[in-house]
Amino acid sequence: MNLQVKLVVVKMRILLLFLYSFSLYAFDHNHTDFQNLLDKNLKVEKKQALINYRAIKKSPLLLEAYLKKLSSVTTSQYDSWNREQRLAFLINAYNAFTIELIIRNYPVKSIRDIGTFFQSPWNKTFFTLLDKKRSLDWLEHKKIRKDFKEPRIHFAVVCASMSCPNLQTKVFVAKNLEKQLESAAIYFINDQKKNTVIGKKLYLSKIFKWYGSDFQDMRLFIKRRLSEDVKTEEIEWLDYDWSLNEWK
Repeated sequence: MNLQVKLVVVKMRILLLFLYSFSLYAFDHNHTDFQNLLDKNLKVEKKQALINYRAIKKSPLLLEAYLKKLSSVTTSQYDSWNREQRLAFLINAYNAFTIELIIRNYPVKSIRDIGTFFQSPWNKTFFTLLDKKRSLDWLEHKKIRKDFKEPRIHFAVVCASMSCPNLQTKVFVAKNLEKQLESAAIYFINDQKKNTVIGKKLYLSKIFKWYGSDFQDMRLFIKRRLSEDVKTEEIEWLDYDWSLNEWK
């Protein structure tokens, strides 16, 4: 084998090693494992998304595979992504780790049953993300809300309850993120079980009460997305149903 052939062989080996290393390091921004999990375990009934927690607990391999991939992403890897990739990653992570919290404690009637007098379920540090042990509160409030200033995430992250926004049938992906966030906002605002107009009053989800400051002009945000013209400014808050969004 002459020198020129040897150099070609060495270059090919280096290239194959690089491609192998890249495949290990690369993250699936289509979130395929999570999509497969939702395809099998989520249904929409009377406009309400329901999750088959019992089936996931019985066969958790898809969820475990996805969570492992989420947890393996390093901070430096995450920082190399564009804005849409990072936000889609965090939204899907919140929703997947919420499912994990439920099945760890299943059966439960409500996510709030998982908490104690001293610690809410959202403050539990039970998963690893971006190199450290994290809680759902950290993920939503210290990371997503703080870093992105995007009010529509309140219709994308789902706390496993009936009054929450629907867990979407399609995972959030960078290439469709703007369309998906807007669609989720419009769907939630026009879901009459969660927001409605009766007479001269707007009956709204308490999500708008809890996070009103995120929307800047909350009334304008809602009115632009309501399917009917609303002239009233009077608001009443609907009771929040914390019962589990379970497919029974």
